[in-house]
Amino acid sequence: MDDKKIREGVRLLLEGIGEDPSREGLLETPCRIARMYEELFAGMTQDASQPLAKTFHTEYTDMVLEKDIVFYSTCEHHLLPFYGKAHVAYLPDKKVAGLSKLARTVEIFARRLQLQERMTAQIADAVMEHLSPKGVMVMLEAEHMCMTMRGIKKPGSRTVTYAARGLFEEQELLQNRFFQMMKQNG
Repeated sequence: MDDKKIREGVRLLLEGIGEDPSREGLLETPCRIARMYEELFAGMTQDASQPLAKTFHTEYTDMVLEKDIVFYSTCEHHLLPFYGKAHVAYLPDKKVAGLSKLARTVEIFARRLQLQERMTAQIADAVMEHLSPKGVMVMLEAEHMCMTMRGIKKPGSRTVTYAARGLFEEQELLQNRFFQMMKQNG
């Protein structure tokens, strides 16, 4: 990331909204924003194949579901946050990933300028490509600040997207089982 450009951009933004970037409370803001962006957009430089590279041999072939993976991302249209939960399921074909690896994959794609629809597909495609399972299903539920604090101003509204690959795409029974497992608590 270009720290200098980010700091310059923040100063211009502050001036553009009528603020004085040299006032005491704003003096360090460009540096703080640059450091924050380095964290928020860390996924720009991370490879999603890394967390999924460590696998374990298994004879288990039934569905693996990691649900309620909390994520925070940034909408590329308004540069405002959207956040929610990701649910990732796959049907192993002789190998599984450590459960934290699915959450790390979600995190890598969330830490980029995003569209929820694209992020959903990216997660599904990464799991298919790197684990080679028989199928993958990903569902994201998120609240978008561009809808809650501006524009239509509808707090609490959620957008739900899903992507199905392999057997999940072909078999409605598997999709139904995924949704049933989503409803189960604990």
